[in-house]
Amino acid sequence: QVQLVESGGGLVQPGGSLSLSCAVPSRILSIYAMGWFRQSPGKEREWVAGITIEGIRNYADSVKGRFTISRDNAKNTVYLQMNNLKPEDTAVYYCNSNGEHLSWGQGTQVTVSS
Repeated sequence: QVQLVESGGGLVQPGGSLSLSCAVPSRILSIYAMGWFRQSPGKEREWVAGITIEGIRNYADSVKGRFTISRDNAKNTVYLQMNNLKPEDTAVYYCNSNGEHLSWGQGTQVTVSS
């Protein structure tokens, strides 16, 4: 079973920044486009950002211009740099393949509040 491990969440004030990391088994990054997802209480999990094997990036409209997804195949890690955070960004953040092919990790909590 593939294990994904997210980290880097925390409490930040509106306008602040956080950088999330997702440790991925080595073979996975050469097979799948990867994505970040988030789930807020009472809401469905939603896709936030994705990056293809070739490095092409896509973003949900709600985070475009504020979030940046990247991948480092040598470190087997996918990143999500989040800037200008808003209270509505508060959620548990998860990584997975863009098609959600893998088992979900535990996620990392991001709370944006003053």
